[in-house]
Amino acid sequence: MQKMLEQQLENLTIKPGEIVLAAVSGGVDSVVLLDLLYSVREQYGFQLQVAHLDHRIRPQSGDDACFVQQRCAELGIPCHVEVVDVPQLAAQRKLSLETAAREARREFLLQTAENIGARLIALGHQRGDQAETFLQRLLRGSGTAGLGGMRPLQGIWWRPLLDCSREQILGYARQHGLTWVEDASNADPDYLRNRLRHQLLPELHGYNPQIEPRLAELCRQLADETDYWQEKISGILPELIVSESDGLRLSRPGLLGLHPALRARLEREALRRVRGDLQRIESIHLKAIDDLLSAGRSQAQLDLPGCWAARRYDILWLRSAAPEILPGYDLALSVPGELELPCGRVLLAALQEEQLGESARVAEFSWSELPGELRVRSWRPGDRFAPAGMAGHQHLKAYFSNQKVELEERARTPLLTCGDEILWVIGRRRSRHAVPGRKVGKNLRLELI
Repeated sequence: MQKMLEQQLENLTIKPGEIVLAAVSGGVDSVVLLDLLYSVREQYGFQLQVAHLDHRIRPQSGDDACFVQQRCAELGIPCHVEVVDVPQLAAQRKLSLETAAREARREFLLQTAENIGARLIALGHQRGDQAETFLQRLLRGSGTAGLGGMRPLQGIWWRPLLDCSREQILGYARQHGLTWVEDASNADPDYLRNRLRHQLLPELHGYNPQIEPRLAELCRQLADETDYWQEKISGILPELIVSESDGLRLSRPGLLGLHPALRARLEREALRRVRGDLQRIESIHLKAIDDLLSAGRSQAQLDLPGCWAARRYDILWLRSAAPEILPGYDLALSVPGELELPCGRVLLAALQEEQLGESARVAEFSWSELPGELRVRSWRPGDRFAPAGMAGHQHLKAYFSNQKVELEERARTPLLTCGDEILWVIGRRRSRHAVPGRKVGKNLRLELI
């Protein structure tokens, strides 16, 4: 096992003085990991430090922390311990204990690594953990990328023992006289992973005694295929990006023109870019995005774990959270004067003798034909206006749909009203009311800044 570790370290090319942070729970896997790393630290010139998270799931969890601290004191290496009430965290985030514990551990390790400047976080996962991870993800509906399981090296995460069996690890521990603690919760059948370990895998072993190495090899094959697809994605995804100014906007026609297998992987990569990771993202979520793209509704949205997805006409829009919708408002407009709008823009109002001409942001009205109070407000369900150049009235909702105005922009679009009439969909289209030049008198000139 030490030779295997040394070969990995040769490939990692760790520089002298760099810090490796080992996650040590006190179980046999992590204790063996600690012993192996400690035995080669001087040879490869890295500093070794340890991190332990007390989950507070069991009353005895504090004893595990003391065991790890004592072992680190014997070896003379720094030990970072943090306490997180995982049951309380699970209730707050509405997660299972398993998921909450995994998220808490991940956050703690990443924060500790950042605090001490560690280059790598070493984890004690072994081949049996890989088989359990494959089965767990298979049962909860992961796609092929998720079924690729854990990697020996994945960014900052390093799993030196991933190709080792539990028997090899136990043999090493006994040979070197190591002691460890047994987590009683590892036998609790309430946890899915424990049922996989103690019930399903032994049953599958009866069908194929080599089930664990076979699943590990399958994970490796799937991981290789994922790497191949990732290369293709890296070349195609930039061509589909419409905008990155507010989340990530992708071309819907471009996505729908791809093979479903490639489209799913592109959507997965887009989610990773927006969220930062793919924790809790499963194939069911990718299918929901696909349904969003192909459904008949031109505007729809859905909430996903850790992110928000929406179809806005020919755009797939992904954000870490749903955008805020501007609340309704109704404001009086003074003439002359200026009005600060909730959308962040300013409406300038002035009276003048001559006509200077209109544009998308400028409208002019015959002042004598505006007998009522002028107000600026947000749109409401049922609003209708009389567009210039058209007979009759048009529902504002239909106008917005025809112009492909997104839901969020509709809430930001101010309306100029006089009594019950909408005079101007500000910045977009004026009505046929109070057109200047038909009567003698001053003109009201409005400009959106």
